[in-house]
Amino acid sequence: MSAQPDALPLRHVLTLPAMGSAVRIARETTEQVLAEWGIGPRHPAVDPALLIISELVTNSVRHAAPLSPDLTVIYAAGQDTFAFGVHDRHPYQPPLIPSVTGTGSGGGLGTIMELTLGLGGTAVVRGDADAGGKSIWITLPLRRPPHET
Repeated sequence: MSAQPDALPLRHVLTLPAMGSAVRIARETTEQVLAEWGIGPRHPAVDPALLIISELVTNSVRHAAPLSPDLTVIYAAGQDTFAFGVHDRHPYQPPLIPSVTGTGSGGGLGTIMELTLGLGGTAVVRGDADAGGKSIWITLPLRRPPHET
């Protein structure tokens, strides 16, 4: 996957209050955006993407809400890539460590990393220029292996 999220032609931005209902709305919006972009619900990246989005938004609601009353989900896609980021205004940048390291750290983020890496994707934390917030970006490949076509 060579495409960076900023370079992908399809984009959608969703801003929500950092409250429990944000998780459901972000998940439903993800399903709608993917469908509009021609990525069907049976594509192997869809269920993991929905789980990852749910976990990232849950983390923002749980941990960032006191400093970030709103959160933003940014979606981007191209021919063979789906990327999404969850942004909040809490300065803490969590380490993205797969839980398979055996350290016991990472919790939900460990699961996110396992899913992302298992699909051949990437994950990165990007701090805001003013160091007052961050985005966690996930990029997943959309191409199917040759035996699945």
